[in-house]
Amino acid sequence: MATTRTTAPARRSPRRAAAGRLAAGAALLAAVTLLPWLSRTDPALTVLRARSAGQDPTPAELAAVRAELGLDDGPFGHLAHWLGGLLHGDGGHSWVSGQPVLPQVAAALGVSFTMMLGAFLVTVLVAALLCARTLRLGARRRLSRKSAGTGAAVLAALPKFLLASLLSLVGGVWLGWFPTGGWEGPASMVLPALALGIPSGAMIGGLLDQALPAALHEPWARTWQAVGFPPRLIARHALRRALPGVLPQLLPTVVALVGGAVAVERIFNIPGLGRLALDAALAQDLPLLQTATLALVLLGTVAGPALQALRRALLGRALRDGALPALPRPELPAGRARRLTAAGCALALLLVLVTGLLRDPLHVETAARLLPPSPAHPLGTDALGRDLLARLGHGALRTVSVALAVTAVSALLGLLLGLVPRVSAGPTEVVATVPAVLAGLLVTAATGPSVWGAAAAVCAIGWTPYAAQTAALLEQERASGHIAAARSLGAGRVHLARRHLLPALTGPLWRNALLRLPTTVLVLASLGFLGLGEQPPAPEWGNLLSENQPYVELAPWTVLGPTAALVLLAVLAVTAAGGMRPHRPKRHRPPSPQPGPSTTPVTPGTEPPRADAALTAVAASPAETP
Repeated sequence: MATTRTTAPARRSPRRAAAGRLAAGAALLAAVTLLPWLSRTDPALTVLRARSAGQDPTPAELAAVRAELGLDDGPFGHLAHWLGGLLHGDGGHSWVSGQPVLPQVAAALGVSFTMMLGAFLVTVLVAALLCARTLRLGARRRLSRKSAGTGAAVLAALPKFLLASLLSLVGGVWLGWFPTGGWEGPASMVLPALALGIPSGAMIGGLLDQALPAALHEPWARTWQAVGFPPRLIARHALRRALPGVLPQLLPTVVALVGGAVAVERIFNIPGLGRLALDAALAQDLPLLQTATLALVLLGTVAGPALQALRRALLGRALRDGALPALPRPELPAGRARRLTAAGCALALLLVLVTGLLRDPLHVETAARLLPPSPAHPLGTDALGRDLLARLGHGALRTVSVALAVTAVSALLGLLLGLVPRVSAGPTEVVATVPAVLAGLLVTAATGPSVWGAAAAVCAIGWTPYAAQTAALLEQERASGHIAAARSLGAGRVHLARRHLLPALTGPLWRNALLRLPTTVLVLASLGFLGLGEQPPAPEWGNLLSENQPYVELAPWTVLGPTAALVLLAVLAVTAAGGMRPHRPKRHRPPSPQPGPSTTPVTPGTEPPRADAALTAVAASPAETP
């Protein structure tokens, strides 16, 4: 008789995870240290221009600065010197201002961390509002076809810098409720927290709303509903069951706001860590940039294990013992409204593409600057008098194709790395906190500014949410009952991966990728706005938002067209993901019992004896139900 293998999932080795964090942090610091030597400009010249407001120095001044900064020692000599001073509590002095680095980084980290906490509260509130309807109806066995996917897609597609400008205009200028800039106290945190938390909450809420129906269709939930347990109790345990699969997304979505909220920090003039790191990278202020990067690495190494511990605590003993129930994927009918919504979004985007391609996107009319929508210019004109419909249509193919390519590559890398969580856990936690701007500076320093250089920079850090999601779902799937049944029947690793694990992972991963597609467009746009990606006057959607953002108050139609296009793209992506057929794990049916002397005959018309498993499931916790 074959020996049954254990069904408990493999636990991540703490030592291996710590080694991964250390290796990833060391590689990131080494890459940051190489930035001045990889760039196409002289570091001494860049530092001197930052000191003297752009004046051209003499060769003697350049030689003096080069000797002062120790640039002749090379990057690794400078890194060793900086690490040696850091061990004694000295992060060095800024190459530009000459001030100690550690107090500047500590102050900026405190500001960014406070702003991140405010954004986290807004994220939780928005996510709760988006999934409240599904949770309430599902607990009463009245799960509806409608979900929060469309609303989440609309909110997640809102550009953070554009939302920050609108909130500053309405809440700060028109109503005067909050400060429009600076960091003076708790009131200064409200508008930036809303600008960062609303799109992030939509992202988390959309993912959680997709996971709740599966939890509400598990055997324990159906049993509790049949027995008559209160809907609030069922909803609370369903949330506890679905939340662990979404928790890893908090690291790249919320925690990364500490270093990735550069545009919002600039709009509100907030002295945060992201803005400090960007200014240091542009000025090639290496000690300041290294210390800021180290702060981001430490944040990732602390937040990652904390979220992992919280996820394991929510799942309970079942994750350790391999007794999680198989996640059913309830297949709700698509509905006529969903099909009409998808068709409407597709037709609207196609109409913009066709009508825009018939116009010249580079034609300038100086007498037609910032004109409102009219029959001659259906979407109005920009500050140079160019037709916005033409620029939107000509930029559609390039914008969507590059974003799709970046999303596909990032999702594939995340899937492959998430399948080996023991190796990728540390690098995922570290890279998730790296700002896209910093990655763009590192890539374009070697390749030069281009759209594909920006795409490579986004791919270099964009795989982290998919790797975190894959590792979390893989751990839960390995601890489910149908995997234990397949193993008991002799299934090998290849069979399990091909028939059970990969089909269960690709669906949620694909839906996550589609929900993040508009965000990818905006990240590429931010790199182009900083001169690291697509260069003006290319008619790219992100460039349109960046170019017209200063005219939000004077001519709001200049940003309305690109924003509406992003919203249509997001809604189309979500409706397309909602129409996918969910994976259903195959049930392993035991062989039918043969009649024997001990078999109890069942008289026709009478009820067969009930099993005790249902009564056991009534009192069991959802995370502990076998």
